[in-house]
Amino acid sequence: MAAAEIPSLTGAAAMPITECDGRLFREALLGSLAWLTVNRDEVDSLNVFPVPDGDTGTNMLLTLQSAVEDIRDVDDADLSRTARRASHGALMGARGNSGVILSQILRGFCVGIGSKPAVDARGLANAFREGADVAYRAVIKPTEGTMLTVAREAAAGAEAEAAKTTNLTDVVRAACTAAAAAVERTPDQLPILKQAGVVDAGGFGLQLILEGFLKRMSGEALQSFERPATQRARPKAVEAPAAGWGYCTEFIINGDGLAVDDVRAEIQRHGESALVVGDESAIKVHVHTQEPAVVISYASGVGRLSRLKVDDMSSQHHRLQGDSIRRPASTKHLALVAVASGDGFRRILESLGVDSVVGGGPTVNPSTEDILAAVESVPSDDVLLLPNNGNVVMTAQQVAELSRKRVRVVPSRSLPQGIAALFAFDFSADLEANASAMSHALSQVQTIEVTRAVRATEVDGLKIAENDVIGLLNDRIVVAGEAPDKVVKDVLTRIDAAKVGTVTIYAGVDAPEAEREALVTSVAKQFPRASVELQSGEQALYPYIVAVE
Repeated sequence: MAAAEIPSLTGAAAMPITECDGRLFREALLGSLAWLTVNRDEVDSLNVFPVPDGDTGTNMLLTLQSAVEDIRDVDDADLSRTARRASHGALMGARGNSGVILSQILRGFCVGIGSKPAVDARGLANAFREGADVAYRAVIKPTEGTMLTVAREAAAGAEAEAAKTTNLTDVVRAACTAAAAAVERTPDQLPILKQAGVVDAGGFGLQLILEGFLKRMSGEALQSFERPATQRARPKAVEAPAAGWGYCTEFIINGDGLAVDDVRAEIQRHGESALVVGDESAIKVHVHTQEPAVVISYASGVGRLSRLKVDDMSSQHHRLQGDSIRRPASTKHLALVAVASGDGFRRILESLGVDSVVGGGPTVNPSTEDILAAVESVPSDDVLLLPNNGNVVMTAQQVAELSRKRVRVVPSRSLPQGIAALFAFDFSADLEANASAMSHALSQVQTIEVTRAVRATEVDGLKIAENDVIGLLNDRIVVAGEAPDKVVKDVLTRIDAAKVGTVTIYAGVDAPEAEREALVTSVAKQFPRASVELQSGEQALYPYIVAVE
């Protein structure tokens, strides 16, 4: 959406808004949540790599939803208190790298507000600036062409307008215009975006948040927010896995003037066995879905949720809220917490001494609060934390800062890395020695991941069609093909056989028994001097994850 295409506003207040207090901020943030909810699919579809991973739009939406839930029912005119509540909610609900950065933007916004009960145009622009600055400082290696750039440019636009006017609506509109222009420039700043033919997903998500803020500040009713007729990318179709597994998701939506028919139509889009009944004040929802986070995010934008329950019907998919957390039975001098997808991987990690396994990974990134709860539950004041996913590392680092315990993050970006780190764990050593040894072990393993492309694209000269089987070597797509087992073997040819001692194949829920056994035999022939092992990871979406050491 180019700067000139920012939606026209209706219902704007007759008098200029010259002050932002807590109530206005709450209403405007509700607008941000509603507008991001409407456009979440489009943000998700902008992911550079065509892998089924922790989608940017969903992660930002869940993070913002957590912020809004902390202030939705709070009637406080004091901006500083309201903003602090929202910031805390965002921090605890942050999911994925984009969610963590968004939480830092809100934290910086609070820094800019300070203890003021309300701010004028210059004060609001300053809060936008502090939001960008704090987010930049939170990222170890800031990259231009990302949501950080968009945050900075939006703040610059707000500051320039605030120097000319006292009208807050004009200041936020200027921030939106600057954000949209910055988003359009992201492909020129990051070649990988230009190659994929997309703009930065996180930056676009932030643009939408600002636009929703403006729409509500200008008087638009939340119920009037509709998906734009023209979108910048085609949303990914939801493909249901094999029948017989999914999440039984139930909740009640509470509110005023609820549209039962509209809610029913949207819920039915995302699952089966949908039952949606109620009236204008309360709607009961029951649905079997592969994407409970999406359903919950949509519903939270409609009204207040109560009696929320999510059950994994087959125990073969991700645990949305870290259900596998085990309570301590004894005290240890050092505890281990890890994130994992798949019951097989959970059992493997537990057998290697992990005290608490938090469910999550691709498509369902655990929140800060999920991981923090696990850290606080384990029987030790010293904790080693293994995120086991590149999109969970920043969330884990937030947990280390929030916990009352001494927490060290071993920055594992895959489950094979996490398992390699666990083999380096020495129970007789202290926290710092183990953190160092386990972090060093991460480089001793190479990770192969095999999945299906969710859209057509071209990466490093490799043309990929939607639904192609793709093979990643250490997070880089190197092979596209038709069969998962063949793609594994093709990726393995890119590794020096002389340096391979062990190949461990972790089979997913969709890998046929005969195929996985034949793959082990074939790989053993491919690497006659290596030890080849087969384990059941039971992960979804990735038929094979392979560790090469």
